[in-house]
Amino acid sequence: MKLLVTGGAGYVGSHTVRALLEAGHDVTVLDNLSTGHRWALQDCELMSVDLRDALHLNQQLKGRRFDGVLHFAAKSLVGESKSNPILYYQNNVTGTANLVDAMLKAGIPRLVFSSTAAIFGNPKRDLIDEKHPKAPINVYGQTKLTVENMLESVTKSAGFSATCLRYFNAAGANNAANLGEWHDPETHLIPNALRAAAGTGQPLTLFGDDYPTPDGTCVRDYVHVDDLASAHVAAIGKMRKRGVFNTHNLGNGNGYSVKEVIAACEAAVGKEIPYKVGPRREGDPATLVASSAKARKRLNWEPKHDGIAEIAESAWRWECYRRDKLVLR
Repeated sequence: MKLLVTGGAGYVGSHTVRALLEAGHDVTVLDNLSTGHRWALQDCELMSVDLRDALHLNQQLKGRRFDGVLHFAAKSLVGESKSNPILYYQNNVTGTANLVDAMLKAGIPRLVFSSTAAIFGNPKRDLIDEKHPKAPINVYGQTKLTVENMLESVTKSAGFSATCLRYFNAAGANNAANLGEWHDPETHLIPNALRAAAGTGQPLTLFGDDYPTPDGTCVRDYVHVDDLASAHVAAIGKMRKRGVFNTHNLGNGNGYSVKEVIAACEAAVGKEIPYKVGPRREGDPATLVASSAKARKRLNWEPKHDGIAEIAESAWRWECYRRDKLVLR
């Protein structure tokens, strides 16, 4: 298939581009490189467009033939979404509305949307499936849920299909392709722990150690970024009918506490990672773990990287490469 990948120079987007190319698809990347990286681009065409610029977007898609779009381009920092909600609604909601409108005008029939577990808010049960109540507790999650609702409405009124893939915690790296995680600022636990160990980041802070969990720290579901990429390849391949809306939660179904993740990072680095304990962060639930039974059944998807140790090791190899050999740009 001939596919357009928005945000294809970002973390999950670039890994998915690689997986799509390996599967034999013809890929074009659309990215304004505001948070994506040129070094993450694969061997494919780059379309430099900001999704908020509807006129430019329509001009770029006019006359182009794509079988589908995989949409990663978005703002994704929870704290920033609280301090600047207008920016998040402009990027995540208006930008996606512009994209879908341009797709309809260009006759592009299917979209795979990068969503998030943040749409669920505080969990009501141990494993979160697709039917779990949706009550986001931050602006980032609110914008993603707004987009999901919009996409469901569009599929009912046009010859258009959408699949929403809800990530829990993307982690790890593809060392063979020298692809990995690089955000500025970085808010994710694993890269921050590894950078603290390497002396290239800030000292590590553990936000709360008095949660109702076995060791008092938050428990999260970590899924390897290559497994997320394979789910996107599977999802776009399954989208044959028009007028269909689907959702899938993506995780390993295994929860790891913050202290367990730090221990895995220490094993990968080979030394202790010092940290201090700070107060809880507002809106952090004690446990957030996915049920991916639907994705495993409907997409025939099975995570191949199922342990936090392997994830931490790949992230550490990426951190060493990034620190020693990569010129960031």
